[in-house]
Amino acid sequence: MKKSIYPTIVFLLFSIPLFAQIGGIENSVNEIADTIRTIFPILLGVIFLVGFLFNAGHFFGENTDLKKGITRVLVFVLIAGAVVGIFGYLIGIVV
Repeated sequence: MKKSIYPTIVFLLFSIPLFAQIGGIENSVNEIADTIRTIFPILLGVIFLVGFLFNAGHFFGENTDLKKGITRVLVFVLIAGAVVGIFGYLIGIVV
């Protein structure tokens, strides 16, 4: 029984470092992060433009309400700023 325990322990000690190798996952994470960093500002600009166009009815036309339009645009800008801040923080942690 003792003779079978020693080879098992030796085998386990030599095989543990084999499982610890990740195999280049860091490079792929960096590539994905770089892609997201380039696409995210464009996507945010499109979302901002669409949000402004939906709120443009408050600035033009018969039923103009500047206070309501400005308030909605400011709320949208604050939400977009929070999303950008959270995204920047998460990317800073990951990479």
